[in-house]
Amino acid sequence: MKLKIYISFIISILSYSIFAQQAELSVSISKNTLGLNERLRIEFSINKQGGDNFTPPKFKDFKVIAGPSQSVSQSWINGKVTFSQSYTYILKPNRKGELIIEPASIELNGSTVNSKYLKVVVTDPIDIPDDPNDPEYIANQNIHLVAEVTKTNPYVGEGIYVEYRLYVSENVSVYDTSVTEAPQYNGFWNQEIQIDGYPVKMGKYNGQNYRYIVLQKALLVPTKTGNLTIDPMKMDIVIGVPTGRADFFGNVITKNIRKEFASPKKTINPKELPMNGKPENFTGAVGEFNFNVTLSKEVLKANESSQIKVDVSGKGNLKLFELPTVETPTELEKYQPERKENVRISADGISGSVSDSYTIVPQFKGKYKIPKVSFSYFNPKLGTYKTITTDDMYVDVLEGKELVTNNTTSSNTVEKQEVVSLGNNFRYIQTKTVFQPKKTEDFYNSNLFYLLLLVPFLAIPISIFIGKRNEARNSDLAGLRLRKAEKLARKFLSEAQKQLGKKEAFYEALERALHNYLKARLNIETADISKEKITQILEEKKVDAETITKFIEVLQASDFARYTPVTNTEMNKEFEKAKQVIVQLDKQL
Repeated sequence: MKLKIYISFIISILSYSIFAQQAELSVSISKNTLGLNERLRIEFSINKQGGDNFTPPKFKDFKVIAGPSQSVSQSWINGKVTFSQSYTYILKPNRKGELIIEPASIELNGSTVNSKYLKVVVTDPIDIPDDPNDPEYIANQNIHLVAEVTKTNPYVGEGIYVEYRLYVSENVSVYDTSVTEAPQYNGFWNQEIQIDGYPVKMGKYNGQNYRYIVLQKALLVPTKTGNLTIDPMKMDIVIGVPTGRADFFGNVITKNIRKEFASPKKTINPKELPMNGKPENFTGAVGEFNFNVTLSKEVLKANESSQIKVDVSGKGNLKLFELPTVETPTELEKYQPERKENVRISADGISGSVSDSYTIVPQFKGKYKIPKVSFSYFNPKLGTYKTITTDDMYVDVLEGKELVTNNTTSSNTVEKQEVVSLGNNFRYIQTKTVFQPKKTEDFYNSNLFYLLLLVPFLAIPISIFIGKRNEARNSDLAGLRLRKAEKLARKFLSEAQKQLGKKEAFYEALERALHNYLKARLNIETADISKEKITQILEEKKVDAETITKFIEVLQASDFARYTPVTNTEMNKEFEKAKQVIVQLDKQL
């Protein structure tokens, strides 16, 4: 009894869900454009039960080859009920041109439901093989390799995308694909965009429904004007095509064929950037950018360093233009900039930032102006140039040598000097020469000949002696570890050793060597962390307290010694102390 109640309840819900849908008589066709000698498949479908008295269109300008064939389908998935009752016809056009298929109608619950008008374009007859089931013909009709380009007339420097899609109709199956020839992007800066898997999507090609996958996508930035050609991609595809025959059970027999497909060539015609309003400092930046120049320290002592950072961020051709340079007074020593790039290339384009960092070191006390910097770029969306100019920056050097100026003599004056003849400045051209025959000795039976004969006999005992000595040295593990540590210390302290006798340069090199050693051995950046943090890191690495204390003492001595009188003897002591502490650290690390 309960089972009957449950069944009745389910049938009631099912019926309610079906009748709750809005009635619609939809129509679909196999293709929107066809040749005069081709056939068209058209299907009318009602999505509710109870439809009766279906009335097809008159199909004027068409000849009905077959139909109607009826089918009914009903499903219930995740609580959603779907119903479909369809009527299918096979038509052949009678003439060329734009042909209109009028609506069909069906009666449902006392009312009439109509389909929509359809337009079909009929062209001249196309080449069709004698056998319409020819696998080659079916493959060409049902598979298309296409290159989709977002823009064919961009500006030079403006990014566009090319996407290669493989369209496959539901009439065939694809079993294997392989790219035999990758496309070439001559005249473009290009970057392939990573695709996560190959998900199958639904789309339209020439007005027809297809399954498709995106095989490859690339970002292209044209670097010159003119007609630029994107060569086709070529692929080998294994396809299962129906043969038009069926097996004993009525299943369609398919045949696997291998066929090469190629995407059509694409022509891009980039536009030259406009000359009107083009700034003099324009270096090729195209996109939408922000520009900023910052100074890490505005108040310094002589020989202290500061960083000037020139940063461009935003979206555009970040890798294809030069950053503006920073001009500084001669009293500020400027070093070559360090380039840093944080650029991301994705389906949205090139974005991120590019920066140059200049290190400046003042030599004399005073206040110095760093002139303003300008950056210009072209915005392709607006079609105009834009210039961003920063403010002047100032560096105030509080301690250091006074800048001495000599106003008594002009730097542009030139003092005349007498030309001094040394006797060897000018020589007469030699008009005669004496040639002498070059004497040569026969190598055979010479002293060198017999000496080379004895070399192999001398090399054998020497090699044995050296090998035994190396074996003894290598067996001494403690000595080997000590020698490696001393070699490592000499490597990091080589620059400091060169600067012995030059107080400021020596202690800068010594401090840099200690930081570089920690960076190399522990893989950490130590330039911006405190000595307390360094102590904590070394304690975590199980380094004994005495060695840590010596290491920190050398660092502190490097800081203090720059501003106090130091003798060469003291610098040598600090060098040896730094060498010993690196050796001790390396033994424990």
